[in-house]
Amino acid sequence: MSKGKRIKRALIIMVVIILSISSVFFIGLQIMLQRFSNEVSNIEINNIDLSIIDDGVYIGEYHVNDSVGAIVQVTVNNNIITDINFIEHKYGKGKKAEAITARVIDSQSLQVDAISGATGSSTIILKAIENALLVGISE
Repeated sequence: MSKGKRIKRALIIMVVIILSISSVFFIGLQIMLQRFSNEVSNIEINNIDLSIIDDGVYIGEYHVNDSVGAIVQVTVNNNIITDINFIEHKYGKGKKAEAITARVIDSQSLQVDAISGATGSSTIILKAIENALLVGISE
């Protein structure tokens, strides 16, 4: 076999290997995204009656996996959510979802529209806020 044919054959093998690795990576990524989407679509956000929440600062968290989740600090005063701060927000591409806290404060409700383009992160943040408020329910 000539040197030119060996080089051509080696290049073809390298291209096949690279395409195979890329395909496996792409399929794995699609499976992970589908799992994330399925889990997020199953999260139920319950509206919390703020009249039964004691004044205070409450921590709530919700994580879908090691890469996506939120820990929030929610301040309630006179049955009004006055502040929501992030202690941690692992968001992938959903950083803009952090704007949902202003919607919650403005509406005094968890029943707000998700941030367009960051629906998953919006839902996770809302669930973390819900979990924080549940800590403050009067006994």
